[in-house]
Amino acid sequence: MGSNIDTVRGMRDVLPSEVAAQTAAAAAIERVLAAWGYEPVDLPIIEHRDLYLRKLGEELVGKVYEFNFNGRDLALRPEWTASVLRAYVGRMQDQPLPLRLRYAGPVFRNERPQRATYRQFTQVGVELIGGAAPRADAECLALACEGLAAAGVTHFTVRIGHIGLIRSLLAALGLSERAQGRLAWRLERLREQGAAAVRAEFDAPATALPLDPALLDGIDDQRAEALLLHALREIGVNLRFGTRPPEAIVGRLVRKLRRSESRDQIDRALQMLDRLCRVEGDPNEAFGAAEEMLRDYAVTGLDELRAILRLAAAHGVALDRVRLDFGLGRGLHYYTGMIFEIYAGDGLQLCGGGRYDDLVSALGGRQPTPAVGFAYGLERVVAAASPVAAPSRPPVALVVATDDDVYPYALEVARLLRLRGHTAMTDVRMRGISGNLRDAARRGVRFVVVVGADECAQRCIVWRDLERHEEYRIALGDIPQAQE
Repeated sequence: MGSNIDTVRGMRDVLPSEVAAQTAAAAAIERVLAAWGYEPVDLPIIEHRDLYLRKLGEELVGKVYEFNFNGRDLALRPEWTASVLRAYVGRMQDQPLPLRLRYAGPVFRNERPQRATYRQFTQVGVELIGGAAPRADAECLALACEGLAAAGVTHFTVRIGHIGLIRSLLAALGLSERAQGRLAWRLERLREQGAAAVRAEFDAPATALPLDPALLDGIDDQRAEALLLHALREIGVNLRFGTRPPEAIVGRLVRKLRRSESRDQIDRALQMLDRLCRVEGDPNEAFGAAEEMLRDYAVTGLDELRAILRLAAAHGVALDRVRLDFGLGRGLHYYTGMIFEIYAGDGLQLCGGGRYDDLVSALGGRQPTPAVGFAYGLERVVAAASPVAAPSRPPVALVVATDDDVYPYALEVARLLRLRGHTAMTDVRMRGISGNLRDAARRGVRFVVVVGADECAQRCIVWRDLERHEEYRIALGDIPQAQE
């Protein structure tokens, strides 16, 4: 006897009762998305790995399931937005804007399993392509809240930040675009571990390799990364460290080689960010604190956030659910403006999204195109939701033939039952009438239909209603239509 083969760590089997709850929640959400005009798309699970290297961010790139097959570097989809925008650039740029798209399907991330967090999970979400802030952002916020309510989540909090505001501040402090990105995507680490931890990253040696940064002068990052990657491979340097792809390692190396900010500039920026990322709470109070802190800097984003919240309230979003959080970072590097996350009452994150105006261009789009979107983690939504009434199902009938000779007639009866709206099964284990009655009671089957030689000859059935404890004979043509 062989040993049992269990599921891969972080994966799970979804059994019928769980499928029912998940399907009901997904259907409730998708009805809301459809009512707002979002059309469905379905895209491949496997993508070229390069789709995720530049804009996902170091943290998520390290969690991508990647592999090489027939000489191609491929990856299992870790999120939907890059795939949807890849499809838009390749197939849908001629469609009128705005384009409202919705999706639902599995994604894969090598994360630590914990409550309602798996390495394969389901995202349900939308992308609103061609819609500018603040109207499109407010629509996505309101839609995300309405979808959760439809799925049975009654208690949740919306946390909203603005990555464009952070980058605007860093630009006002004189930091390069590269340094702005490095700091902007370390906001949550700054809040959790303090400025010293982030400072240490900037103080780390740029590289242990004997490379002169002047070698990269006069060429853009993409060419610099390609040249450096080729050179390191030619001299036999091992670029495989854990799950991080060589391209990500070389990209980070180029950024370190080109670092030009002084220590004083970085320290000043860290001090400002350390103060700003601790501003969070009621929107009115948080706006006041942020305005006081930023009054000496030409910073954009605050007015846009105010407009987004005003329009979200007009959509019906209860602002007592909303908290401004200027330390919110998300972790995906393609965000450019408003970002948000939604949490259940117990702190479980259910949803996240934001604005990503540069992603279409980064993926080869013909022109810059504004876009915003969000996604739910469906398993987490189900974990946080009050039970949603499953769609009513047609009554179930079990058709039992008394012997093999009349089994073809039982199949005819089952087909007719289905045509009349019933769910119909036939006995394939040849249990006998008493055994089938016990099995039907155990499974919650309401009707047992018995056919024998007499019923076959007379073109009728014996109809047993187990719920009402009734039995009667019915002509085949008089089988009732199912009543749900």
